[in-house]
Amino acid sequence: MKIAIFSDCFLDLTGGIVTSISAQKEELENRGHTVYVFSSSYLKTASETAKLNKENIFPVKSCRFIGRGLSPIARRPGIVEKQIIKEHPEVKDFDCFYVHYEAGCSIAGLRLGKKLKIKTIQVMHGREDIGEQNLVPAGLKTIVAILLNWFHSWYLPHPTKVKRDNYLATTIASAKMWTIMVNHANFADLVLTPSEHFRKKLIHYGVKKPFHTLPNGILDKDFVTNLSPKTLKPGEELRIIWHSRVSAEKRILPFLKALIKVQGKYRLDVYGDGNDLKRAKNFAKKYQLNVYFHGVKSFRDVYPKIIKSHLDVLISYNFDNYPMTLIEAESAGTPVLFVDPDMAEVAPKAGSILTKDPNSDSIAAALNDLIKHPEKIQQMSKAMLKHRDEVRVSNIINKLERYIKL
Repeated sequence: MKIAIFSDCFLDLTGGIVTSISAQKEELENRGHTVYVFSSSYLKTASETAKLNKENIFPVKSCRFIGRGLSPIARRPGIVEKQIIKEHPEVKDFDCFYVHYEAGCSIAGLRLGKKLKIKTIQVMHGREDIGEQNLVPAGLKTIVAILLNWFHSWYLPHPTKVKRDNYLATTIASAKMWTIMVNHANFADLVLTPSEHFRKKLIHYGVKKPFHTLPNGILDKDFVTNLSPKTLKPGEELRIIWHSRVSAEKRILPFLKALIKVQGKYRLDVYGDGNDLKRAKNFAKKYQLNVYFHGVKSFRDVYPKIIKSHLDVLISYNFDNYPMTLIEAESAGTPVLFVDPDMAEVAPKAGSILTKDPNSDSIAAALNDLIKHPEKIQQMSKAMLKHRDEVRVSNIINKLERYIKL
């Protein structure tokens, strides 16, 4: 089959969406499929572009001086559509346009699919309402959400209007962002999302198209064989790893506050970047926490560190969908601590700890309990190793191939 992936979150970025797309692309190509990736991008040199093109990765025209957080922003969808048709007329004969995210390049993918009568599959990765809430200053949240809604509706119709309620769309800004998500999904022929809990939320707000869950996964070749369960000896340093974004929605500061209350030896290694990195470093320094910041590293650099850790952590609350952090930990046999009950769908119960609530006191209590009862690490690690084959990307692609052929 010939598949074109469209995403505003791929080039020049790290994170779960990037890792997920990369793994799926490689697995699809290993099976003999042709896969193109079109992505917004920061300005590239001719040699950089040529190198990407050899891998069938094609930067689309993007804004040179405007960035959404750390992400490059594509030019208007109409400009991107014309570029793709001009430079890659062969896409007219593709079997599927596989779209990730909901901004300019992704919108162009959906619109092109409709124009060319090619099947479109939209993957809904996460809570854009919470993302907007955390990225935009307090006084601008509503106006930014209205402007984003207006821009989106200019290119894709918005027949469904989400109104404020007492569930998830509790503000005008969040209702506007849910309106974008729902109408974006409804423009596709088929909708996928990694988790059942997010699928139910989107259906609640009005997604009507055929809708399935398709979990994220890890490349089979990245699975280290013959892993042994982790062990933590009494009095030994609890090795904790953080490899999510270091950002407000991932809530690193509440986790660092919890470390102040930890009674025992620990070490936290932080991999990643984000808008809370400077604050996190200053906080760790102020309270003399045993925390080490390593910056952005590739998955293949971080994965051995996950394997060597006693505990992986994900502290986001009411935000994540099916985070790669938990999947990578499971594949490594590393126990995880999380605070959001929705994440219980992702991590095996016997291999994880769900705190009483998302507050620092509860996080600290869970860490202190582990230090007091170190034998729990080995028990949880055994459970993770028992389930690790479930997150192989080969199992996920089997399902995706069936969806494309429907």
